[in-house]
Amino acid sequence: MNQIELYRRWVLNATDDADLQNELKSIENDSEAINDRFYRDLEFGTGGLRGVLGAGTNRMNIYTIRRATQGLADYVNGSFKNPSVAISYDSRIKSDLFARAAAEVLAANGIHVHIYTELAPTPMLSYAVRALKCSAGIMVTASHNPAKYNGYKAYGADGCQMTIDAANAVLEKINSLDMFDDVKFVDFDKAMADGMISYINNDITESYYKNVLAQGINTDLCASSGLKIVYTPLNGTGNKPVRTILNKIGITDITIVKEQENPDGNFTTCPYPNPEIREALELGLKYCDEVKPDLLLATDPDADRVGIAVPDGDDYELFSGNEVGAMLLEYICEQRIAKGTMPENPVAVKTIVTTDIVSSICKNYGVQMIDVLTGFKFIGEQIGFLEEKHEENRYVFGFEESYGYLAGTYVRDKDAVVASMLICEMAAYYRTKGISMIEARQNLYNKYGVYVHSQHSFTFEGESGMIKMAEIMNNLRANRPESIDGLKVLKFEDYQESISVDCTTGISTEIKLPKSNVLSFTLENNEKVIIRPSGTEPKIKAYYTTTAPTMEQATAMKDSLDTAFSKYLA
Repeated sequence: MNQIELYRRWVLNATDDADLQNELKSIENDSEAINDRFYRDLEFGTGGLRGVLGAGTNRMNIYTIRRATQGLADYVNGSFKNPSVAISYDSRIKSDLFARAAAEVLAANGIHVHIYTELAPTPMLSYAVRALKCSAGIMVTASHNPAKYNGYKAYGADGCQMTIDAANAVLEKINSLDMFDDVKFVDFDKAMADGMISYINNDITESYYKNVLAQGINTDLCASSGLKIVYTPLNGTGNKPVRTILNKIGITDITIVKEQENPDGNFTTCPYPNPEIREALELGLKYCDEVKPDLLLATDPDADRVGIAVPDGDDYELFSGNEVGAMLLEYICEQRIAKGTMPENPVAVKTIVTTDIVSSICKNYGVQMIDVLTGFKFIGEQIGFLEEKHEENRYVFGFEESYGYLAGTYVRDKDAVVASMLICEMAAYYRTKGISMIEARQNLYNKYGVYVHSQHSFTFEGESGMIKMAEIMNNLRANRPESIDGLKVLKFEDYQESISVDCTTGISTEIKLPKSNVLSFTLENNEKVIIRPSGTEPKIKAYYTTTAPTMEQATAMKDSLDTAFSKYLA
């Protein structure tokens, strides 16, 4: 069926949402707009679904949600006896509608649904899956994407986002389904009355909070530390849980960015609600100019990532995810050893694109470091491997460069709630020692050396963009450069082909990680470039690492490396 035929079928059948009908009518004579909406199905991968809201097979709407959930239902029913699924959703446009639509499909397929009574963060969904012993979980969110996006993260029974094998099995089920003819669903209220859908009670929420609080090390210092916070939930789900936890540890001098306090999927004051970028924090920084806090906290819409800014003279400096993660790991290791709570044979986990300073920190404290593929599910998976051996207490911390952190094993995804608590506790601890966060970061670099990491995303929209991304990756794989920015490539790693090549000797070894479309180039002077297509956005992401005696030198080297490598992505 071609795009025009699909369009006509949607005009006849997609009648459950008036917004979709209006959109379909508006593009009736626009072949380019029709093609963009129908040239492909939204891809279901390990990140679930993510796409622009709207009508069509290449958009997020109740029909793509229903079809994906029918595929998930078929997979769950084939894999579990008496299956159940937990559902949560964030503040994005139609997230509540999509959550209900997913629940209606699951209930119609004989699967019991546990759904939160109101929007709740991604980590609370992961927690509910485990606490309620569910077969799977669904989080309706597009994380930190712009307002025009929504998405759907699928979780396994372990509380991790679905593994590659499970996602492929679900995708196979989805691909066998007709969008309109093969999907079962029942009215939400009827399913509730019949007992197929039930709300998650407050006991689960309180149990989650108890587990978050258990990760504290010096929380007793917080109330008397005098720490002052400006906090923005960026119109997302973090407002209640983050403020609840901070109040529980005695941090009460909190100024909320009012314009970003309440749920709003339009994100009118921060069009790109990503705490990794300064634009999202601009309004919070204006509050800082007035309030003069010790710390600015910003959680993304589904509250699994957190960014910070700290005072630096008369200005506020944003810390990167690598910096915050490294500082937290140093703090946790140092303080747990000091208090005698460090487990035997401790383990820390990071992704392959995350700062290499972790190796030095782990070596200093006798911690085993495990590298995993990009994606927090692989960090959660490592916790699961430890749990299978009844050794989950060995896990002390895991993080990724994109502002995702987790202490504790109570959830299997990044958690901005526990991260916010530990960041504030760390800042309060240093404050009682007369050390600013800027000074604490400098102390880290004085101890281990300066590491600068950056990410540059290259966007390729539409069908032609997808083709271009594939061409770039294939060309770099087949014609790998011998040098980048005048520096020899010493090691080349292809995670798709599972090979690591010593470019000096030509000797190849096997990479023992799941296959992934990632290429890594290790250069002279301890510089590194890693490149991969995003699994959720039409982007190729390049990650750069440089090291030097000073921040200025490392930053200049990073800028030069970025300029040189960007030519390969033109």
